[in-house]
Amino acid sequence: MYAVIESGGKQYKVTEGQVLKLEKLPLDVEESVSFDKVLMIADGDKVELGAPYVSGKAVTAIVVAQGRHKKIKVLKFRRRKHHMKQMGHRQYFTQVKITAIQ
Repeated sequence: MYAVIESGGKQYKVTEGQVLKLEKLPLDVEESVSFDKVLMIADGDKVELGAPYVSGKAVTAIVVAQGRHKKIKVLKFRRRKHHMKQMGHRQYFTQVKITAIQ
């Protein structure tokens, strides 16, 4: 059984017990969260599609960790203009473990 949920403007295919990193959610570690924006639920041959969301269904999860991804380097360079600018960025994330698909 799996479901497709929407969180942070992105879509994720999730199964029970899966651990995934989402855009930062304002929650504490070990806190429970429920995703009600369920786009699809599939159980074998039985598939429920939403228009845009499946009504009455939810996916619950527990927050495992809050953190930041590895640093990415951003380099702006203009050739022949003596201009080079280097910056870095670390994106925040929330790591959750899917507990149930209802």
